[in-house]
Amino acid sequence: MTDAALSESVQNYYGEVLKSSQDLKTSACCTLDAMPGHLRPFLADLHPEVVARFYGCGSPLPPALEGRTVLDLGCGSGRDCYLLSRLVGESGRVIGVDMTQAQLDVARRHCDWHAERYGYACSNVEFLQGRIEDLASIGIADNSIDVVVSNCVINLSPDKKQVLAEVFRVLKPGGELYFSDVYADRRIPAALRQDPVLLGECLGGALYGEDFRRIMHDLGCPDVRTVKGNPITLDDPEVVAKIGMVNFRSVTVRAFKMPLEDRCEDFGQVAVYKGTLPESPHFFDLDDHHHFETGRPLRVCGNTADMLGMSRYAEHFEIWGDKSTHFGLFDCAPPNKSLSLESGAACC
Repeated sequence: MTDAALSESVQNYYGEVLKSSQDLKTSACCTLDAMPGHLRPFLADLHPEVVARFYGCGSPLPPALEGRTVLDLGCGSGRDCYLLSRLVGESGRVIGVDMTQAQLDVARRHCDWHAERYGYACSNVEFLQGRIEDLASIGIADNSIDVVVSNCVINLSPDKKQVLAEVFRVLKPGGELYFSDVYADRRIPAALRQDPVLLGECLGGALYGEDFRRIMHDLGCPDVRTVKGNPITLDDPEVVAKIGMVNFRSVTVRAFKMPLEDRCEDFGQVAVYKGTLPESPHFFDLDDHHHFETGRPLRVCGNTADMLGMSRYAEHFEIWGDKSTHFGLFDCAPPNKSLSLESGAACC
């Protein structure tokens, strides 16, 4: 099956086959993140049709978004875009991209409704129809985006490396990719990758975790951080009969557009979280093994120091020390990795 045919299959599944989130056969399309407490009050301000035609759950949205420009890949009916609209504020901007016309129709017809609901003079959300493998064709410029998010969509692309290459093209230096997706413990056989149900349910297109690591390394991002990870259970008999031999995980990861080393190196640096993010007054979790308590110094490797000090998180941290003296390798890997990304390997 060609890439175009695979894309058409996905469009048909999400535009015609599924009528609401209740039609999904598995929970694979749902992110593992339960809706964070600070976002739950915003749910009441979302249009019911937008929520009904949203085919994910949870909300993989990072903090510190006020005034930023955020791009949502595979925005669907726009639920996360309208949550982001609140998080970036009236001075920020949200761009949603999707290839499915039926989904975009739902998203677009409620722009003014949400702007009025939020008290904005005009909508700060824009929806563009296009392929996430070719963001240039819909006018998204180099180095123009602060944060890219995606909610279990990249697995649906037939060319995931090109999607990720486009992400790093459009991100500003220091910008962040923060997304949830489904990963497999092996490469999916070709016939199953083309199965319309498995593909639409976010299973057929799931990347083998090690192949994801290799793609990111090739794109100049050797240190991808796992934020959370959980196994996915397959409860539908039809799905189990087809692909029950594969183990799947739902994983939320973050990656930054900045020069990083492929190993965790020790420069004697220390990071202190100021507690200044409104939704996180007591701690900030960079990933599944870097838990920063407010005011408590924590030794960090050079990559972690750069992620905090060269990104939009810089104003929320004090970084002590520089890279003038090298002390060798820094062991900051978690005891149990939720997604194997060893390249020999960095902090994930």
